Amino acid sequence: MLLVDVDGPLNPYAAKAQRRPEGYGTHRMLTPRWEAIQRRGTAAWEIPYKPLKPLRVWLNPDHGPALRALPFDLVWATTWEEEANDYIGPVLGLPELPWIAWRPDGRPRGGPGGGVFWKTPEIVEWARGRAFAWIDDEITDADRAWVGERHGGPALLHRIDPRKGLVEADFRTLAAWANGLE
Repeated sequence: MLLVDVDGPLNPYAAKAQRRPEGYGTHRMLTPRWEAIQRRGTAAWEIPYKPLKPLRVWLNPDHGPALRALPFDLVWATTWEEEANDYIGPVLGLPELPWIAWRPDGRPRGGPGGGVFWKTPEIVEWARGRAFAWIDDEITDADRAWVGERHGGPALLHRIDPRKGLVEADFRTLAAWANGLE
């Protein structure tokens, strides 16, 4: 399985604001979850008058075919959860993918501490010993160590630079790892 985060790997949100990376298109997305986040903390009388600001999302349409060409089953591992199928997948030409539900209330659980990213324990629990690669911009050596100690199967935790998003070298690394499992 390849567990795919959106913001960072697919949407290089940390690139310079006015310098969209080459190959990426700009998309404005107002998802139900993003709308709810914006409405929180707004007085009820302001809601009809407050303009909602869509998210600016940069996506590279070449990433969909490149991800599909990898020897993995793709799974969304993003806070976009099921909304990735409605908003991100269609732009990239991806089919509907399974997704990891973080919590019913939409809020992440607290992490285990020690610099371990809050997604890490949930991914290990979700994977249940199955082989997986995970691409995310928040992965650190602490996450790799945590997974190494607690996951019973092969795992590749591959950090993506959120200023660049997925690049050709990342696809080569993922393919080599998956092909090495055979």
